[in-house]
Amino acid sequence: MRKSLLPAAAVLLLTITGLPPRAHAVAKEIIELQTQVSQLQDLITQMKQSNDERMGVLLHMVQQNVDSISRMTTQVNTMQQAMSSQNENQQLSGQMQALNDSVDELKTRIGKLDTTLQSIQAQMQNVQNQPATGAMQPAGPAPTGPNGMANSAPPAGSATPPQAPANDGGNLPAPPLQQTYQAALRDYNSAKYDLSNSEFSDVIKYYPQDDLAGNAHFYMGEIAYRQGKYSQAVKQYDVVLEQFAGNPKAPAAQLRKGESLLQTQQRDAGAQELRSLIQRYPQTPEAAEARSKLNGMGIRINPKPTAYHQ
Repeated sequence: MRKSLLPAAAVLLLTITGLPPRAHAVAKEIIELQTQVSQLQDLITQMKQSNDERMGVLLHMVQQNVDSISRMTTQVNTMQQAMSSQNENQQLSGQMQALNDSVDELKTRIGKLDTTLQSIQAQMQNVQNQPATGAMQPAGPAPTGPNGMANSAPPAGSATPPQAPANDGGNLPAPPLQQTYQAALRDYNSAKYDLSNSEFSDVIKYYPQDDLAGNAHFYMGEIAYRQGKYSQAVKQYDVVLEQFAGNPKAPAAQLRKGESLLQTQQRDAGAQELRSLIQRYPQTPEAAEARSKLNGMGIRINPKPTAYHQ
């Protein structure tokens, strides 16, 4: 048996030792490449883990920044809303006052234009009547009209105003309406309240039925309001609301009346006045301010109806 195995072992040894050198080199290179690939795979795995950890940290930081920005944005919005609610009334009041003053100025200009037009018409009529009057004078007395009164041309430059001034007993002539009112308004805007109040009083005294008299009552109420004389202010606002209901100042007068009542601790009466303003002038800026004030006081704009049970 041993003798038979020896030749086989010898043949196998010769076969192994008889392989060419090139095959050994290729096998060695393959083993080295496999080792390098394994090392690269391990390195890539480590890098991936490291990048995942870093990415997780970055995402966490980004999320924190997003949350911080969101909180800051919310705080800024809250502050803006608070500031807006605090300044809303003052801004609306200033805008309303500016608008009312612009309307007054526009009405004044229209009044001046109307007065100028009437003056021009009177002058033209006077010029047209002068030749006929001059021709009639040598023949005798002036011609009479249908009522038996002598015809006379109006003096040049005279115009009949829409509202004649009230009689002052013949002692002093009535001051010009537009100039007096404009002077009073300028002094009011300059905080010269005593002088302005006196000038507005002249407008009311000599032109009690003119629309500007309603404005004068309103501004006299404003002067009393700013001086803390709320009861006196209410009286002036009442005149505007009762005698000049169509005056553009009426919504502002009712708003101020409600505020004056609230200033004197008449909460129910003030709230009722603001509700009445909303009902009478629902689309005005004053009505919007009244709604805001009632909401701020926690008062229902529309009171609950009283239920009657029988």
